[in-house]
Amino acid sequence: MIKDEEVQKDKENSDFWRFSSILLVALLALRLFVFGPFLVYGSSMEPTFETGDYLIVDEFTYRLENPKRGDVIVLTPPLAEKQKTHFIKRIVGLPGETVIVQGNLVTIKNNENPNGVTLVEPYVKFQSTRETTVTLASDEYFVMGDNREVSSDSRIWGPLKRSAITGRAFMRLYPFDQIGIFPGASSTTKN
Repeated sequence: MIKDEEVQKDKENSDFWRFSSILLVALLALRLFVFGPFLVYGSSMEPTFETGDYLIVDEFTYRLENPKRGDVIVLTPPLAEKQKTHFIKRIVGLPGETVIVQGNLVTIKNNENPNGVTLVEPYVKFQSTRETTVTLASDEYFVMGDNREVSSDSRIWGPLKRSAITGRAFMRLYPFDQIGIFPGASSTTKN
């Protein structure tokens, strides 16, 4: 009887370690290929995100589909390609579009709107006086911070290459009272 109990206990221990190993490998794979942590630093996305917000970034979805207007993304800015610096910004312009920025007024010209359409961006609370006009190539996006006056973004360093996009903000884990999926995402409506 004691021998049977020892065999059963060895089997349970073996099963536990096998399960633990599989779980560890699965979690490691998720961290390396699907999700990554991101800590917000700076005021360029205020009031949507503030310094200290802790996010989980989905690094996989954009391998299967294209980024959309209004998505909040984490990226490597063109000026920091050789560094490990990452920014958080919002996609405003899509490949092939012409983006016209006049202060806080953003107009998009594309095949569906050859005369232009003005974006409605309720998340923008701070005014800006910057102006620019850019036509995007087939692999370029125009990104801006929600705090338009202080944000270093495509108005300063130009269009963002698709390859510089790390992923999209998938979940906010901190502050605890703002936990949620796709924080800050907006289905940017148009006039």
